[in-house]
Amino acid sequence: MNTNMIIAAGVAAICSVAHAAEPASMLPASNAFAKASTLPFGYPPFDQIKNEDYGPAFAEGMRINAAEIEAIANNKQPATFENTIVAMEKSGQLLSRVSSVFGNLSGANTNDSFKALERELSPKLAAHSDAIRLNAKLYARIKSLYDKRAKLHLDAESLYLLERYNTDFVRAGAKLSNANKEKLKALNGELAKLSTSFAQNVLEEANASALIVDTREELAGMSDKAIDAAAVAAKARGLEGKFAIPVVNTTGQANLSVLTNRAVRERLMAASLARGSHGGKFDNTQVVLKTAKLRADKAALLGYANFAAYSLEDQTAHTPEAVNKMLSEFARPAVANAKKEGAEIQAVIDKEKGGFQLAAQDWSFYSDKVRAERFNFDQNQLKPYFELNNVLVNGVFFAANKVYGLTFKERKDLPVYDPDVRVWDVFDADGKQLAIFIGDYYARSNKRGGAWMNAYVSQSKLMGTQPVIANHLNIPKPNAGEPTLLTYDELRTAFHEFGHALHGMFSDVNYPRFAGTRVPRDFVEFPSQVNEMWSVWPEVLANYARHYQTGAPMPQELLDKVIASKKFNEGYRTTEYLAASILDQKWHQLGAKQIPADVLGFEAASLKAAGVDYAPVPPRYRTTYFSHVFAGGYSAGYYGYLWSEKLDADTVNWFTENGGMLRKNGDWFRKMLLSRGGTMDAMQMFRNFRGRDAQIEPLLERRGLTEK
Repeated sequence: MNTNMIIAAGVAAICSVAHAAEPASMLPASNAFAKASTLPFGYPPFDQIKNEDYGPAFAEGMRINAAEIEAIANNKQPATFENTIVAMEKSGQLLSRVSSVFGNLSGANTNDSFKALERELSPKLAAHSDAIRLNAKLYARIKSLYDKRAKLHLDAESLYLLERYNTDFVRAGAKLSNANKEKLKALNGELAKLSTSFAQNVLEEANASALIVDTREELAGMSDKAIDAAAVAAKARGLEGKFAIPVVNTTGQANLSVLTNRAVRERLMAASLARGSHGGKFDNTQVVLKTAKLRADKAALLGYANFAAYSLEDQTAHTPEAVNKMLSEFARPAVANAKKEGAEIQAVIDKEKGGFQLAAQDWSFYSDKVRAERFNFDQNQLKPYFELNNVLVNGVFFAANKVYGLTFKERKDLPVYDPDVRVWDVFDADGKQLAIFIGDYYARSNKRGGAWMNAYVSQSKLMGTQPVIANHLNIPKPNAGEPTLLTYDELRTAFHEFGHALHGMFSDVNYPRFAGTRVPRDFVEFPSQVNEMWSVWPEVLANYARHYQTGAPMPQELLDKVIASKKFNEGYRTTEYLAASILDQKWHQLGAKQIPADVLGFEAASLKAAGVDYAPVPPRYRTTYFSHVFAGGYSAGYYGYLWSEKLDADTVNWFTENGGMLRKNGDWFRKMLLSRGGTMDAMQMFRNFRGRDAQIEPLLERRGLTEK
């Protein structure tokens, strides 16, 4: 998943991050944000940043940015592209600098000070963004340029920038009456608070919902090292002698695949499913209802039937009807496949005389048995061949070298915010440095779940900046001296997130507004999904899949089994994803007067109506811990992973048809798509690359859904 964690998301779109000249700030020199970083590429001086630096830097950043905007809006000279649009692109450097660091670290390395400041800042930043987007004089200048755009003789990127500015401002409410602008400001302020509350509740609830057991025997099936780690986790909670298994991110939990005690599995699944919906200080049910209501109110104020209609208009899907059609087309065959898989699992349970019907807590445990029986291997056989450093250096980086000519050099001299964070210089094929890459791979209690990419500095020719890009995963950290061995999913995630990183690093645009991954939400996952293909490409796999102790390559027989089993469990994977996507749409296709009183009741009814209420396969995210849509940038947009995968599957076919891992292929993909950022219509960008629109058949084949 890509999440450019900038807390001032609305501000970021009209601010830049750069070393170019900027207004002098009134911050004391001791504040780490007082001046642009002097480190390479504007890399953040993490070792100099103090918690107390953020608040004053935000306040001063907003003050300076407001003054810059007022100067542009009140310029007595007639509006020109340079004195209005370019001037806005150059504005807000201090605010963007502090926003990028704070927003990123609030997800990756938060603390109580961060949480308090987030709650304080979110409505202020929303108000600051509104003050810009709803400035009548400013919009009048933009519209005057937009109306005569055909006569301005702008280059293609500049013309598209002007068009996007007009669209951005209109969608933000620039054409509303003054009274409605005030209503919109109030809505945006409340929504910002709710988003922060939701995200903080999810993190706190994950820590509070850890499964606690009394005896080592109850954790049978887990490795001795994993059980020891559970004892350490319990001790850290003041529960000496007990064992704690943290609950993380998605509904499914990794330990469900190995725990032999069904009662313990049931407790773990129940703890996961109940997050945010069982009362207490971290309950998210009222946050959800208020958010859904206010988003519907906002959409109505802006002239849309519902929030999904508002959100999707600016995506490549364009309408809720298009998204509903895709989701419904996938739902029936996906659930049918899941039920076939469930029947196979039930047969194993019955064969073992289990005496119970398959439930959600059983799926991972018994599907691994089905996999072992059908393909004669289990997932744990893979892990010794997937050691983290080897995967990164000889897998992820090796593939980037073969396809794009990149090379990497790790450096230890730049400061980091956690000792486990690693940093590399990235060099292009011509030997010139392209970017700095930060890797933050281990899970921490102060780090949100999931995996994501972010940009600390984005590329821009206008601003003279080059990318500082980070990837974040949540791999459990092993005990000291032990190797970090990845699951197959973690391996795939490492390649996926690096696909986002490549999108950011290859950016070759003029304007900050278009840099890197600043593309429609339902397009942004496409390049990252394409990069997953190299994780099992024979040449790449042979280079990194070596036993961490012996160095022996993964046996061809095991590799063949991995490839043969790629469609295994696709019914489950597609159904759990569809269920979450459908919930996202159901919530955001409600009108303001249709908001239910019961979150879980609405959720159950929605899944049933869509035909995805198959109990052994719960949604990948339930409503009350669905951070993508209630705290992140994917509201009404979680469908985008599948939407993007259509483009991805067709692109993988293109690479294969054209010889696979060849530099000419990588160079074409980079030139026509990865380097273009948001400088043109996304689907036209794909057509320019592929020579036609994407076809659905490769995705249906990949997902095992070709048989109806």
